Amino acid sequence: MITEKEILHFWFEEIDQRLWFAKDDDFDQLIRERFSEVHERARNSETYRWRKTPEGRLAEVIVLDQFTRNMYRDTAQSFANDAIALTLAQEAVHCGDDQKLTQMGKAFLYMPYMHSESEIIHEEAVRLFSQPGLESSLEYEFLHKEIIDRFGRFPYRNEILGRHSSREELEFLKLPGSSF
Repeated sequence: MITEKEILHFWFEEIDQRLWFAKDDDFDQLIRERFSEVHERARNSETYRWRKTPEGRLAEVIVLDQFTRNMYRDTAQSFANDAIALTLAQEAVHCGDDQKLTQMGKAFLYMPYMHSESEIIHEEAVRLFSQPGLESSLEYEFLHKEIIDRFGRFPYRNEILGRHSSREELEFLKLPGSSF
């Protein structure tokens, strides 16, 4: 049984941080092989005991937000756990657990806010990422928020989610940096 401590050790200590946001088939496969079982447990809310500590909450969010994106890259399933990851992150913020984490821990706890397609959620994301030490993440939040403010969604998700793209979205997708 994988523990929350093993998740955090893997994510923050074991792997090269350059893999966090890189498209790497071998890394995606490694996550599938090592963490499919715990991912299934988290997806079914069976990791609820992890929420007793700020670090456990963070681990659960990483599994549901980051691991899902790696395990199901380029499929609609990669976004399947966004709502629960966001809810868990919101609960952690509400009870102050975010303030007990490292800066890097906060950045990943807040990541579901950045991944949201809600303008309201992005307003809160800007507030959260505006904390000292999160300046780099704040820059990326502004990029995400700009897309949401313009389109109300992330156009790069349209095709895999079966959504119709507007002409403006299709033109936008031709630009460098239009997807994450």
